[in-house]
Amino acid sequence: MANPIILPDIRWLHAIAAVSFLAAIVPHSALNAQGLESSETVNRIVGSEVKQEEAKATTEAGNVTTAIDRTRENIGTVRKTSKLDKVDIVFLTDAARTEGGPPPAIETKVKQHQDDIAELRKEIEANALLFNAIQSRRVLAQDVLAVEFDDPGRIVIYAAAKPSG
Repeated sequence: MANPIILPDIRWLHAIAAVSFLAAIVPHSALNAQGLESSETVNRIVGSEVKQEEAKATTEAGNVTTAIDRTRENIGTVRKTSKLDKVDIVFLTDAARTEGGPPPAIETKVKQHQDDIAELRKEIEANALLFNAIQSRRVLAQDVLAVEFDDPGRIVIYAAAKPSG
């Protein structure tokens, strides 16, 4: 009599394959990514201390309009910036789109320098340090009105936005 062919029980292989498949499709980014919630993590990624403050556009109008007037020269500085000691993000809360946008004095300057401001925003998006700094505070490049390099190693970014959270 011929010996019957004995097949190994391969159900366990199917179980391993199913578990492996599920493990592969579950997003790992939440487990593996460094969260940008921690200021220590942000500072390490950006390589600079990132601070934020809230201000009224009406109070900061002089500083913001002066910074907007300097946008053309600041574009080159943004392009060359690879290290900063400090990044200050100033949220102009009353200038946010949800509040009707910047006050007239700032809005007039924005319109006068709209091409330069658009170029500045592109340079910020292309600059890893500055892009990560604004992204860490959930600022969109389109909300940046101006930047000011007021001390060596320090930049102030004026954003027409409200802080998240």
